[in-house]
Amino acid sequence: MRAILPALLLSVTLALPGHAQEDTANASAQLTPALRSADLVFNGITRSKDGRLFSPFQRQEKGRGLELGEWKSGKPAAYPDEAWNAWKPGDDAARAFVGVNAIRMGPDGDLWVLDKGAAGFGEAPLPGGPKLVQIDLATNAVRRVYPLEAATTPKSFIDDFRFNGRKVYLTDAGQPGLIVLDLDDGGTRRVLDGHRSMIAQRPLTGEDKVLLDPKGKPITVHADQLEVSPDGKTFYYQACTGPLYRIETRWLDDAAATDAERAGHIILHAATVSTGGTAIDAAGNIYASDADGLRILKIAPDGGTSTLVQDPRLVWVDAMWIDEEGGLWIPAAQVNRTKGFNGGKAALRFPTTIFRMEIGARPVRN
Repeated sequence: MRAILPALLLSVTLALPGHAQEDTANASAQLTPALRSADLVFNGITRSKDGRLFSPFQRQEKGRGLELGEWKSGKPAAYPDEAWNAWKPGDDAARAFVGVNAIRMGPDGDLWVLDKGAAGFGEAPLPGGPKLVQIDLATNAVRRVYPLEAATTPKSFIDDFRFNGRKVYLTDAGQPGLIVLDLDDGGTRRVLDGHRSMIAQRPLTGEDKVLLDPKGKPITVHADQLEVSPDGKTFYYQACTGPLYRIETRWLDDAAATDAERAGHIILHAATVSTGGTAIDAAGNIYASDADGLRILKIAPDGGTSTLVQDPRLVWVDAMWIDEEGGLWIPAAQVNRTKGFNGGKAALRFPTTIFRMEIGARPVRN
């Protein structure tokens, strides 16, 4: 099949088979609380090979609180230093974290940090704000900053990123499309701008409720989650409300290809639902959170979907991470209960928790 499947299939829902309920309950018992915070909201977790843990944090007030922290003795400390976390309105957006939205360990062992460059959800990026920051873990110092401003618009919300050799793919959840970054020359270009597969077809939901901005308007998040297959040949992506599509990476890497050509090679991979975050293992299985069903889905390379674990504690699981020991780190971020996504009223239930679960899978480090 060489084209997108009919829209009819996009409304497919994922049910939990009766025979799988016992296995799911057993999996729930394996959820181990690993990190907790009594007052902070995080939206991800990443772990170095030597066991260092980092999270991006969601400030609840502009210019106040952490953007990026390293967990030390169970508590986050500003990383790489206080200065990078001290941005406030009026400061230079190019020299500090304005709005960290995603982090991950790169294949080089450095910590990479995506700053959307906007102080609030739905706000325009600030001059110099959108950037990908590379941090040397040995020296705890910024090694290089890759500006992304040339590839953004006032509507852009650079959301997440993945590596594939010397290329980095980044989703734009505000101006629907992808950004391809070349790590060698720092050049950027946009692909599949405005394509239907990049655009959310319905408002965002969590715990079976439509999420609302502080003005009471339903929230829409376009191109968001993404993964690259272990062999680097397939790119998976979706709007925050699904479904999950795939395309061969060669069509993204080929600067001479047109978006019309690329569109002919997009395939519907799985009928995912409202999703907070994903991860992929070395066998090509994708783990995707179900923000309404409070569960983690396991999507096989052929698109077949099952439930890994379902638990009422898994409220808006965001960006997950698979460690070298076969553990899946699961941040129950509760983003849907924050003021920005709950009509201006916070409904968070502290502590916020990051769980770990043994899944016996090997990680991918493209």
